[in-house]
Amino acid sequence: MSTGTICLRTFIFMNIHRPLIQIHLVLWLIVQSGLTYAATHQVSPEMVDFSALFARAKAGDTIHFRPGRYRVNLHINKRLRLEGELGAILDGGDEGNVIRVSAANVVIYGLRIENSGHNLTDLNAGIFVDRNAANVLIQSNYFEKNNFGIWLDACVGAQVLDNRIHGDPSRRSQDRGNGIHMYATTDALVRGNEVWETRDGIYIDTSNHNILQDNTLHDLRYGIHYMYSHDNHIIANHTYNTRTGYALMQSKRLTVRNNTSDRDRNYGMLMNYITDSTIAHNRITSAMVGSAYVTGGNSILGAEGKAIFIYNSQFNKIHDNLFGSSDIGIHITAGSEGNQLYGNTFVNNRVQVKYVANKPQEWSHQGRGNFWSDYLGWDLDADGIGDKQYEPNDAVDKLLWKFPMARVLMNSPAVQTLRWVQERFPVLKPQGVRDSAPLMLSPYAAGAK
Repeated sequence: MSTGTICLRTFIFMNIHRPLIQIHLVLWLIVQSGLTYAATHQVSPEMVDFSALFARAKAGDTIHFRPGRYRVNLHINKRLRLEGELGAILDGGDEGNVIRVSAANVVIYGLRIENSGHNLTDLNAGIFVDRNAANVLIQSNYFEKNNFGIWLDACVGAQVLDNRIHGDPSRRSQDRGNGIHMYATTDALVRGNEVWETRDGIYIDTSNHNILQDNTLHDLRYGIHYMYSHDNHIIANHTYNTRTGYALMQSKRLTVRNNTSDRDRNYGMLMNYITDSTIAHNRITSAMVGSAYVTGGNSILGAEGKAIFIYNSQFNKIHDNLFGSSDIGIHITAGSEGNQLYGNTFVNNRVQVKYVANKPQEWSHQGRGNFWSDYLGWDLDADGIGDKQYEPNDAVDKLLWKFPMARVLMNSPAVQTLRWVQERFPVLKPQGVRDSAPLMLSPYAAGAK
């Protein structure tokens, strides 16, 4: 037999048996590394010893809950997936956390989670995620009557997706926790959740580089509440029936885009000590004074509903937003300077601008101002920019802010004479907001988004 024939037979034999050799090699590697296949453990309400089951489960296993009510306070300290069929309810029995997670890469999916403890100091929650639990996924769960719905405690990379979180309306607002509470959390994605009747919908404290997107938040104190948090994105969220839709406080470099606020009482958006941030393409409508600020049929002075209230906030870009149908379109005060306001639509607000300061502010940028529904100027050259500047406030406005009852004299000869004198003798007019390039057409009417 020739050498060539022997080599050909050897080649055929090796290729015929190669799949078998590869399988044995893989099995040998698994045995040597100690790896095992992930298992699924079926759980039913009749089981009495959950601790043994969770102790027996290996990292990567799935715990599958069949329908029924489970009285549990679980501590997940290894990489597991918890999932449930429709009707699977984890009940904390009004004690502690229903689920506490202290391991990375845990998944909690499709469960109904109820009745955590109600100790605000102990931070009782439906799901409490410890700081060493990175990359946790909490998805498509329903939360009912928990203290805090989800508490993320200084963890990294959490994803909170498509959950529904309902608080306990039988408790006073101040006695409830928040729907989603983020403390010192980084690189989290909170998307597609609905939160109602907790204290605040999403509360974010000392947390940087996170994304809050496509959440629906209603019947709350604050929809989204920011404190000391920087470089975050608030994108395409929707709030309604809150006391403040977006309470942005003590934070820097926020990107707030494409959000809506409708029928939020007192404030659609509140900016308090916000710097170097972008507020763009948001739609805020029907911000009205809340009933708590009305006595005997009269509103308390300074408690009007404000589409946006800017307090001691500087160097922000506020553009292409809609502020409409509110008591006040924009209230700006307390050293809020160096902001760029342009391309915004102010329409059908009882008072378009309330500016409490004596320094002039120009509200246009590179020849583009804002649209004002009460602008009475003209556009003779048809360039889309009003030929006369818009100045929303004068001495009469400031008088009415101090003495609201004087509004009954708005159309009196005395008030009309005062305004005529101011226009003829500008030196008598107080410094305030000026839009030198008012838009003749609203960007929203033109189809801008």
